[in-house]
Amino acid sequence: MEIYQQQLTLPPRPRGFHLITDEINSRLSAVSRWKAGLCHIFIRHTSASLTINENADPTVRMDFETFFNKAVPEDDPDYRHDYEGSDDMPAHIKASMMGASITIPIQNGKLALGTWQGVYLCEHRNRGGSRQLIITALGK
Repeated sequence: MEIYQQQLTLPPRPRGFHLITDEINSRLSAVSRWKAGLCHIFIRHTSASLTINENADPTVRMDFETFFNKAVPEDDPDYRHDYEGSDDMPAHIKASMMGASITIPIQNGKLALGTWQGVYLCEHRNRGGSRQLIITALGK
């Protein structure tokens, strides 16, 4: 069994859901000879998250943003944590709803995503800045 780990710093992106599958794949050349394994991806932030979903039609990502903005609105007078702006607490809630990590099987040296699946960075802040991911792969 081999273990491979690397940090990936993503450049700042606007608020929304962004495909980052290619950026992750670019860091996984070390696993190209593995027959089987697992890839765990963890985001080191509390106001952004990760998920897997549709990678073809960009309207899916737009609809995700619409849904979460309706489900967790800004400027709720009951929020006390608003030191960094009206998008701060909603971003933390959305990140907890979506999750800080994903795990994907590795099969024949590649991520075993389905045909229409991609990895999303879910940026919940208006100006979230760069985001750090820790990619850990185990396999043989």
